[in-house]
Amino acid sequence: MQARVALITGGTGAIGRVICQHLVDAGYKVAANCYPADAELAAAWVAEEAKQGRTIHLEPFDVSSFEEAAAGVERVEEALGPIEILVNAAGITRDSRLVKMSPEQWSAVVHTNLDSVFNVTRAVLPGMLGRNYGRVVNISSVNGQRGQFGQANYSAAKAGAHGFTMAVARETARKGVTVNTVSPGYIESPLIMGVPEPVREGIRESIPAGRFGQPSEIARTVQFLVDEQAGYITGADLSVNGGYHMG
Repeated sequence: MQARVALITGGTGAIGRVICQHLVDAGYKVAANCYPADAELAAAWVAEEAKQGRTIHLEPFDVSSFEEAAAGVERVEEALGPIEILVNAAGITRDSRLVKMSPEQWSAVVHTNLDSVFNVTRAVLPGMLGRNYGRVVNISSVNGQRGQFGQANYSAAKAGAHGFTMAVARETARKGVTVNTVSPGYIESPLIMGVPEPVREGIRESIPAGRFGQPSEIARTVQFLVDEQAGYITGADLSVNGGYHMG
């Protein structure tokens, strides 16, 4: 059987990279999306992965643009074949208390973190439905479940991603397409390691597991959900947060 094609938006970020690695190692043909301004650094990473025996197709496009997302999906399918797996992992933060949050901070996060989920899923979904097979995984966040001080924009967008998951899962279940959410907690990454140590240790102490998660733990969860054998799981939100939030 021909290898299935997977597109990972934000595929060159801290979590996205590891998702790409896991899926390539599992035998998928993988396309990693990045923001066009980051293409040079992303290409260097893809070259390093090639030295390790991993072939990853790099496709820069702005996921917050409906037109660019559609064109990017078309280019991936021309290069690799029909996209049967989509992982929406693109995301940014622009943190601020709401009383000081600018419209630009709000819009940037909502466009990148939520509009992108619509834009890219909308582009791949007709093909998935036509083939009676597809896997969509939306990367949300524990802060979309419990909220976070200074992240009204981020929390709203990530909560919206799971609302999108549940609605689209209902629309697609009878056509062999599953749509699920993964909600990471605090994951060891440059972002969390850049937090001042006293604050970082306070966060760590509040996590029942007593540690930050690893990107590989998110990647393994995604790999489970996109497997052919996961066809009876749809509309779910899998929390991977060490017990930090229990719904």
